Amino acid sequence: MVPVLFSGHHLLALKDGALLWPARGALLVADLHLEKASWFARWGQMLPPYDSLATLDTLEALVDAHRPREIWCLGDSFHDARGCERLPQAAQERLRALTGATRFTWITGNHDRGLLSPDTAIVDRCGGEVMEEAVVDGLVLRHEADPHDSRPELSGHFHPKLRVGARGRQVSRRCFVATRTKLVLPAFGALTGGLDVDHPELRRAVGAGAEAWVPLADRLLRFPIAA
Repeated sequence: MVPVLFSGHHLLALKDGALLWPARGALLVADLHLEKASWFARWGQMLPPYDSLATLDTLEALVDAHRPREIWCLGDSFHDARGCERLPQAAQERLRALTGATRFTWITGNHDRGLLSPDTAIVDRCGGEVMEEAVVDGLVLRHEADPHDSRPELSGHFHPKLRVGARGRQVSRRCFVATRTKLVLPAFGALTGGLDVDHPELRRAVGAGAEAWVPLADRLLRFPIAA
């Protein structure tokens, strides 16, 4: 993990695609897309049903290593609002253990907006609190970057990835995308694609002056994103 300064806040960027916020004892992740494979299976596209387990493995490892007091999931945590129901029982128990041991907040995204239902008998979210967005110590936490909001903001949604040439071939890595007021997290889930950092929709959302950040074990690689 490597330190980054964003809008006056000292954060730590992790190669897994998560952020640590030491001052709050918080862990932030985006786009887990739990039970994405089972959603596709309902429509006849059979994928290996291990994506949620792999994502939980990585999340639990970070929690064990860093012991956060808060966990913020920045939207599309489930691939749809019924994702918790489809989790295998053992995986449900693991997720409920996480939501019960920390202040755990689901920020809703375009895939799991149904989690906002107040009736947990209809929509089970495996514990935790649900919000559409939040403002925490001056930072807006939401799912999709708002190009019209000038406040400093942490978000997800775009699954950014950086494609670079290396030794005669193309290499793709998930990455953060940062400007002075916007920081987009990469997708944390095991079964998620990615959007190239120079895609027009991503550039429109974050504005000019964006960089791709790739955290390594001991340093942060920064790549300017061409306008």
